[in-house]
Amino acid sequence: MAGMATHVITGAGSGIGAAVARRLHARGDDLVLHARDAGRAKELAAEYPGARTLVGDLAEPDRLSWALSHQSPPDRVDSLLHIAGVVDLGRVGELTPKSWHHQLNVNLIAPAELTRLFLPQLRAARGHVVFVNSGAGLNAHAEWSAYAASKHGLKALADSLREEEHANGVRVTSVYPGRTASPMQAKVHQQEGKQYDPSRWIDPESVATTVLMCLDLPGDAEVNDVTVRPGR
Repeated sequence: MAGMATHVITGAGSGIGAAVARRLHARGDDLVLHARDAGRAKELAAEYPGARTLVGDLAEPDRLSWALSHQSPPDRVDSLLHIAGVVDLGRVGELTPKSWHHQLNVNLIAPAELTRLFLPQLRAARGHVVFVNSGAGLNAHAEWSAYAASKHGLKALADSLREEEHANGVRVTSVYPGRTASPMQAKVHQQEGKQYDPSRWIDPESVATTVLMCLDLPGDAEVNDVTVRPGR
């Protein structure tokens, strides 16, 4: 992606999203960072001088259009990076609709809605949509049903979007990281009742390197799907 590009990023507050935001900010690209509330937006703006913020709760995708219409979304969007996500483990026999709705809203419906809202800018820039998915988007295991369903859905969203927008020059990539050392992973281990050792898992910086590689690929090619597994 040559020159100064503008990236809209969800999940920039921690983990993979923070690693991606840091790298893009360091090289002088323009960042538009999504935050769930004004307090979080203020923190992100302080962390990334010059970055703009957009506030909207991904847990309430029905309200995103209204929220964005009361702010100033960027005129140019070279990439839309869906990195935010939530996980809540539980057996099918125990998960409530509330837990299903929360994970589907944040992990699937909000990315679909944000993509819809930014498609005009993405088409104009012949931009790139990157979905940071999960190994759970390819295989579902016991106690991961709701999260995996949201991520399987995210794969379907990306695959359909890629076919629909190919003629408009919009590139679409799904990245499937294995377990990554992040606050989300710490929470998963807590839910699993396991000891958390970050050194066993992928460094978020390595996933960020993969995302930047996809973004920086010349326009004659696109990475459709890339799986990143722990190398240790």
